[in-house]
Amino acid sequence: MRFILFLSLPLYALDQLTKRFVLQLISPYEARVIVPDFFSLVNVPNTGAAFGSFRGNNTFFVVISVIAFAVVMFLLIRHRPPDTLRDVSLGLLLAGILGNLTDRLLYGHVVDFLLFNLHVPYAEPWPAFNVADSCISIAVAFFIIHSFRKQKNTG
Repeated sequence: MRFILFLSLPLYALDQLTKRFVLQLISPYEARVIVPDFFSLVNVPNTGAAFGSFRGNNTFFVVISVIAFAVVMFLLIRHRPPDTLRDVSLGLLLAGILGNLTDRLLYGHVVDFLLFNLHVPYAEPWPAFNVADSCISIAVAFFIIHSFRKQKNTG
């Protein structure tokens, strides 16, 4: 559990500090170009889910986030053999859930601020996201890798 907190708390703090920085320096929907035609800092209020889908449902996503937090905490506190990849995944997930939940409770929306233009058809630019979103995405990727490894070891 100590390992999880050592991972989650600094990522949660980084998420909140970067969002506070953006809120203080960038007006909503304004862009600060960092690398022309590739990367900008923006301030995009997001009341929906990933990629801005299901906008205007902040209360619903607060409830979902609280439930997800409870499930992750249950998985963390139950006794089980150590598994580094699973524990890193849960730690990243915890940081991401808390980061976006904090935004929803404080501001009524999630603060998305990283905007990349990867020059990918139909996703140009890529939708804005934040540190918490990155933690959640990486956690999901790790869970998928973990499940394939587990299947390979049992099959």
